[in-house]
Amino acid sequence: MFSKEGYANRRLKLVSGIKSGILLFTGNSEVGMNYPSNTYRFRQDSSFLYFFGLGEPDLAAVIDAENREEIIFGNDVSIDDIIWMGPQPAMVDKAAGVGVKKVLPFDQLEGFIAKNKSAGRKIHYLPPYRDATKILLNKMLGISFGDLKQSASEEFIKGVVALREIKEAVEIAEMDKAADIGYAMHYTAMKMVKTGIVEQELVGIMEGISISNGTMPSFPIILSQNGETLHNHSHHQILTDGRLLVIDAGAETNMHYASDFTRTLPAGGKFTQMQRDIYTIVSTANNLAIDMIRPGITYREVHLAAGKILAQGLINLGIMKGNADEAVAAGAHALFMPHGLGHQMGLDVHDMEDLGENYVGYDNVHVRATQFGLRSLRMGKVLKPGHVITVEPGCYFIPALIEKWKSENINSDFINFDKLTDYYQFGGIRLEDDILVTEKGCRLLGARRLPITADDVEREMSEI
Repeated sequence: MFSKEGYANRRLKLVSGIKSGILLFTGNSEVGMNYPSNTYRFRQDSSFLYFFGLGEPDLAAVIDAENREEIIFGNDVSIDDIIWMGPQPAMVDKAAGVGVKKVLPFDQLEGFIAKNKSAGRKIHYLPPYRDATKILLNKMLGISFGDLKQSASEEFIKGVVALREIKEAVEIAEMDKAADIGYAMHYTAMKMVKTGIVEQELVGIMEGISISNGTMPSFPIILSQNGETLHNHSHHQILTDGRLLVIDAGAETNMHYASDFTRTLPAGGKFTQMQRDIYTIVSTANNLAIDMIRPGITYREVHLAAGKILAQGLINLGIMKGNADEAVAAGAHALFMPHGLGHQMGLDVHDMEDLGENYVGYDNVHVRATQFGLRSLRMGKVLKPGHVITVEPGCYFIPALIEKWKSENINSDFINFDKLTDYYQFGGIRLEDDILVTEKGCRLLGARRLPITADDVEREMSEI
């Protein structure tokens, strides 16, 4: 954990912006994988971790916004627990470690909330994403399951986002560690890629590296020769010469901070000329976006600039046509990059998106677009020092999407549909790095950058 003073200071900053009511923080419970005692790897709620630091199940906490009283609700272990888990610190000692003086048994939470609710006090809570939390909130607050998300406290959400999105020095240090683990995962896989092995072998090796250095991968590893499927979690294929392998993976440190990198590799160690041409467009867009990142620029501007690089590159190859600026304004490039340029990252790989993407990536000035592709940009607002974001341009040839646009005559002024038949078996390319916005610009997270140019990739893959 971080220092107890650090957690106390976070809570003080949060509550100073909320003048009345009870702030309710619900921790997570364990979830059975195939029966109750055989659970998935436990992961605490990230906002609970940020403000209270305790990474164990069946906890809740409250802060009284008016008198600043803080209480953690949780139970000490029983003798049965000790038999299976060994001796555990008392809850009062755990709470003291994060600067909280008062602890009550978990079964007193419902009565505490009922008492304050009946007194007419507002109960602030964050949007729930797990069923156990929804059931608890429904029981305590009497809000129907369908209304729980929309009834969450906007004031509370905005207060949490304002704090969590600007990373402290201790958080940045953790994310540098996560990036170094992610580098080891990807670099090892890059060295092991060869025709004839099964994708699953690489996934297992990468996951092992993440667990041996942290808690687990920061999300289920995406590794596939069908890179045109943006989040492909099927790993059954044999690596085949001439195909591209997209690897999107990151690590979570023991303090639960994330990394998230993507690289695209030629399965046989060498790019074809067609692959190299597209790869170079994407790597150019990646580097341009990173060069643009600085305080004061909106990430939407960076996204659109990367889109223009993609469009111009495809125009040069005859895949698109017309003017690149006009093509991007029309959203024509989104046929090849239907996702956003990146997202915030921290305790979550898509940081705070459980609170609502529009609260995290947008604000009252910068609102989400409705245009296909651009509407998928998760982060569109002004960048500030302390923001951590991913930069992940891509180029994908998705036959079903191409056929849909062709049959509906969508953006035909900018796309040479006849040329695209040569690319139906191409797959996709995505290249992703993790970036910290600094006072004057930005920097990559981690000690080293994964190979990014086509030449560097081929050289690293050829060297033992």
